[in-house]
Amino acid sequence: MNLHDYFEFINDTQIRIKGHRIYIDDVLEEYLRYKSPEELLYRFRTLNLEKIHAVILYYEANREEVEAYLLRVRQYREEAYQKWLATEGSSPRIVELRQRLKKYRQKLIAEGKRLLEPLEPL
Repeated sequence: MNLHDYFEFINDTQIRIKGHRIYIDDVLEEYLRYKSPEELLYRFRTLNLEKIHAVILYYEANREEVEAYLLRVRQYREEAYQKWLATEGSSPRIVELRQRLKKYRQKLIAEGKRLLEPLEPL
């Protein structure tokens, strides 16, 4: 099987793993944070090791191209986030929710709780 057969090349900021709604940048961001293929398998439960290794191999074989792709994805996401902040992100309801979340996180930290554990609803 050709390595490209594992992926759907949608546009310059979207390369999806064929048969899934998972993009290669999601897997690669974790891989670049030193996650092993087995840890990636645990994180992306609908994938199998073959597809995870295909993503890693594609990255290693096309490093410059994939690094440029990852940069485009990060820039696109940042632009979308800034656009959202300028419109909906500054609504009074969102501001209130952010403040409540910040207080709740501070409370958990003060109680010595780990923030990675499942949290009870606000």
